[in-house]
Amino acid sequence: MTETNDPKKTEKSFQRLIEIGIALSAEREHNRLLEIILVEAMKLCSADGGSLYLKTTDDALKFGIMRTNSLGIAMGGATGRDITFPPLRMYDEATGEENHKNVATHVALTGETVNIPDAYKAEGFDFSGTRKFDEGNNYRSTSFLSVPMKNRKGEVIGVLQLLNAQNEAKTKAIPFSGDIQPLIEALASQAAVALDNQQLMEAQKNLFDSFIELIAGTIDAKSSYTSGHCQRVPILSRMLAEVANESTEEPFKDFTLTDDDRYELQIASLLHDCGKVTTPEYVVDKATKLETIFDRIHEIRGRFEILKRDAEIDYYKALAEGNGDHAGLRKELDGKLAKKLTELDDDFAFIAECNIGGEFMADEKIERVKEIAARTWTRTLDDRIGVSHEELKRMNRVPPRDLPCTEPLLADKEEHIFPHDSVPETPECNPYGFKMNVPEYEYNRGEIYNLCIARGTLTAEERYKINHHIVQTIMMLGQLPFPNNLKRVPEYAGSHHETMIGTGYPRKLEKKDMSLPARIMAVADIFEALTACDRPYRKAKTLSESIRILSAMKKDRHVDPDLFDLFLKSGVYREYAEKYLMADQIDEVDISQYLDGGKS
Repeated sequence: MTETNDPKKTEKSFQRLIEIGIALSAEREHNRLLEIILVEAMKLCSADGGSLYLKTTDDALKFGIMRTNSLGIAMGGATGRDITFPPLRMYDEATGEENHKNVATHVALTGETVNIPDAYKAEGFDFSGTRKFDEGNNYRSTSFLSVPMKNRKGEVIGVLQLLNAQNEAKTKAIPFSGDIQPLIEALASQAAVALDNQQLMEAQKNLFDSFIELIAGTIDAKSSYTSGHCQRVPILSRMLAEVANESTEEPFKDFTLTDDDRYELQIASLLHDCGKVTTPEYVVDKATKLETIFDRIHEIRGRFEILKRDAEIDYYKALAEGNGDHAGLRKELDGKLAKKLTELDDDFAFIAECNIGGEFMADEKIERVKEIAARTWTRTLDDRIGVSHEELKRMNRVPPRDLPCTEPLLADKEEHIFPHDSVPETPECNPYGFKMNVPEYEYNRGEIYNLCIARGTLTAEERYKINHHIVQTIMMLGQLPFPNNLKRVPEYAGSHHETMIGTGYPRKLEKKDMSLPARIMAVADIFEALTACDRPYRKAKTLSESIRILSAMKKDRHVDPDLFDLFLKSGVYREYAEKYLMADQIDEVDISQYLDGGKS
C-alpha cells in the first residue's frame, strides 16, 4: 500500500476536512447531504467512485447514493435518478446468520474499516457481483476503502465505501494510502453525526407533524357535521397563498413564500380550530332549538299527550255526570273534545316547527309560543328525585312545590340557568386582549327562551360558547414554545374570525393588525364552511351562492377585498370546487359582477 507523508498535502487535507465538516453541519436537505458526504470523500482521496449505504430498520444496507466518474454513473442523492439495486442484507434471511461475505455488510456488522488494495486478490469476501459489474461496463474495480459511519452512541448507521483511488495523473487505480484512511474515517464520523442529527430532526418533525395531524383529525372526528374542515382549510389556504406568491400585481408583488413560510401556514391552518376540543359536541351539532344531549321536543310532546288524555278524561267524566238529554250532551261534548284535540295538535305542530329553526322568526310567532306556553298541565310526581347532584343544586334555588301541582306547558326555570365557572375575558385574566361580549350565563336552556331564538338554533350563550373556541385556540397555542420558523402560528391561527374593520372576534382586529397569511386563512375558513356539505343546520350551498355570500362579506369588509378578487381572478375558487365539492354544487359563476368595476 502506497504511503504518502507530504506535510503540506496533509495540512491541506485537514483544512479541507474542516471545511467539509462545516458544510455538513449547515446542510438541511437529506439528499444534498448524502451528495456532499460522498463527493467530498471521493475528492479527498482522489477516488474514481463510491457508494454510501444507509442502514435500515430491518437490518439492511440500502444505497443512498453512488458515483463512478469514469463511467459517468451518478445515481441517488440529489440527482433525481433512483438506484434500482436491491438493499444488501446484513443477515441471511433463511438462517439468520451474519453476512460477512459482502464487504459493506461486514463493515456494518463489525464497525471496523476494511481497506482492500485489490478486490480481485482479496480473500474472505465475495466480489462476484463486482466482477459481473466490471464485465458489463468494461471496468476494473481494484481498491476499496469501506468505512463504518457511527453516530454519537457508537451505532453504525451506514457505510461509506470508496472505489479505485487514483494516482496523481489519474491514469491508474492504486490502493488507498494509509495516511488517507484516518481522514476518511474522520469524515465518515462527521458525516454520521450530521446524518444522525438530520435523522433525529426529521424524526422529531415527523412526530410533531403527526401530532398536529392527530389534533386536526380529532377536531374533525369530534363532529360528523364538520368532519374534514381542518383538513380542507389548509389545502385552500395553501392554494390561495401560492397564487398570491406568484402574483406580480399590487398588493401582492412583494409577498413571497419560502418553504418555511409554507410549513408555518400549513401548521397554523391545521391548528386553527384546535380550541374546539373544549366545545361540547351537542353545541357544535345543535340541529334544533331544544336539543342538548337529546332533543327536548320529546318531553314537550309528552306533555301535549298528557293534555290530550286529560281532555278525553274530562270528556268521559262530563258524559258520566250528565243528566237528561244524553244524546244532546254527547254531541256537545264531542264537538268540544274534537276542537280541544285539534287545538292541541295544531299547537304542538307549531312548536315542533319552531324547534327546527330558520333564517328568521317573526314577532307574531314568538307571541304565539308564549301563549301556548301559558297552557297548564298537572304534575303529580316529584321532579327532584333521580336527578344529578348538579341539577338538584340548580333546582333547589327555589323551594319544591306541593303535589299535585299545576305547571305551565312550557317554562323558563331556574334549573335551566347555568352560571359561568370563570370568564377568561375579565381584565384580571385576559392578557391576550380579548374583546368579546360575554353573556350573563354560560347556558340558558329555558324552553321558551330557546324556542324563541330568532335565527338558527343557537342561543346567545351557545353562540358565544362556539365562538369561544378561538379564545381557547389562542390561549393553547400561546403557551407552546414554537421555534422561530413557527413563531407566527398563533397569529395566523387566531385571526381567522377577525374582519378588516374591527367587527370580528375575539380581539376586534383590523386589516392593519393582521398579516396576509392570517387574512388568507380567513377567506379559506369562510369559503370552506359555506361550501361544506356536512352541516346540520342547512343544505350544502352551490358555488355561485357561496361566491355571492363571500362577495357581500367583501363589500362589508369582513374579508380582504384584494384577496377576494385574487381568489376569483386566479380561478382558485373553481379549482378547489372541482376537487372538493359535490357535482350538484358546482354551477356557473359570473365573476365579473363581483370584481371591482362590476356591479355587485
